[in-house]
Amino acid sequence: MNTESNYKVILFDGVCNLCNASVNFVIRNDKKGVFKFAPLQSDFGEQTLKKYAINPKDTDSIILIYREKSYIKSSAALYITKDLAGAYPLLFGFMIVPKFMRNWVYDFVAKNRYKWFGKEESCMIPAPELKEKFID
Repeated sequence: MNTESNYKVILFDGVCNLCNASVNFVIRNDKKGVFKFAPLQSDFGEQTLKKYAINPKDTDSIILIYREKSYIKSSAALYITKDLAGAYPLLFGFMIVPKFMRNWVYDFVAKNRYKWFGKEESCMIPAPELKEKFID
């Protein structure tokens, strides 16, 4: 199975508490089951970063991969909202804000996420009932 073509893959910082909370939020609101997840620190995550020539030092939080395209920073976050349940797809309207402004806010939060939300020693291990949502 070619995971990248069948699903929208979210790569995330597996030791970041904010990122892990964001993944759990997406899982709860992914009523159509379109997302799969992988930590950036996993073999799959590292291979995907290389494939798309993404420097993890420049973008080390959430990355969206879909149909052979990668989306980073605020663009990834906003594209993810398009497939969530409820009113969350309305957030996609923020795409009209210039990317440099969106990414400035995104980078500010990303730079401070460990200080504000903490960090784990190792990547999260999904509960058995969620295991199929994660790529090894």
